Amino acid sequence: MSASSWSLTSWRNFPIHQQPQYPDNEAVDIALDRIRLLPPIVNEKEIDSLKKQLGDCVDGRRFLLQGGDCAERFVDCTASSISNKFKILLQMSLIIIYGAKIPVTRVGRVAGQFAKPRTSPFEVINGEKVPSYKGDNVNGVEPNKRTPDPQRMIDAYFHSAATLNYLRSLVNGGVADLHKAESWKLGAVLSNRVREGYEQVVNRILDSISFLNTIGADDSPSIKSVDLFSSHEGLLLNYEEALTSKVGAKYYNLGAHFLWIGDRTRQIDGAHIEYFRGISNPIGIKAVSYTHLTLPTKRIV
Repeated sequence: MSASSWSLTSWRNFPIHQQPQYPDNEAVDIALDRIRLLPPIVNEKEIDSLKKQLGDCVDGRRFLLQGGDCAERFVDCTASSISNKFKILLQMSLIIIYGAKIPVTRVGRVAGQFAKPRTSPFEVINGEKVPSYKGDNVNGVEPNKRTPDPQRMIDAYFHSAATLNYLRSLVNGGVADLHKAESWKLGAVLSNRVREGYEQVVNRILDSISFLNTIGADDSPSIKSVDLFSSHEGLLLNYEEALTSKVGAKYYNLGAHFLWIGDRTRQIDGAHIEYFRGISNPIGIKAVSYTHLTLPTKRIV
């Protein structure tokens, strides 16, 4: 298939895996129409900025740090949970910057990582066969909430937007300011040995910043703020399509800065490869020990 024949809906002509079976297709269409009308969660210029930074990572001029949950839960969309994840990313990036003397690109596996691919569509709980839990944007963890519900896609949008909005407020509110690095401590997360090492690094950095302050050279934006990008696995293609818009001559998925294709949906002639090859976001392919990386790239490139 030629690149010119791609369209936002062309993935629908290909075999697809790991999609929920909704009992009411009309309810699915209503939910997706609602999502299409909602504002973008991210901006295309932020996506382009990430692409440039990732290019620097490839050339060895930056370090890529991605972190977050295997799968987010709606109940974890709280101020404390989000800020703790953010502080962990800040801590990790600070150590890398200090030790490697290289800038870090921070990508959170956050604000959209709600879907879970599963090996089997069903599982047995207390002797009863029920649909597998496929993530909060599909169904509930509780056995009596396993029927796929399209309203959960709308809930996923709003939880993603709320999470990213709060992360932006943390950045704009100065939480990432290196002057405040000492306040990033997470005593319950770090062991005594690791905490002591981290505190030593922070103290050295604060001494350096104090010197810069003395000579009036501590106003650099890189000291007072950071870039933070969101990412998730692009699993539910009808949801991802609803979040995708044409900007100029390019199509962007404006639900996240970075998306990846999972191990269970990377079939070379599958719908996920078809969808991903047309968007301008930076994309990834999950690689495990038996993955042949040369296969999917033949059709994406």
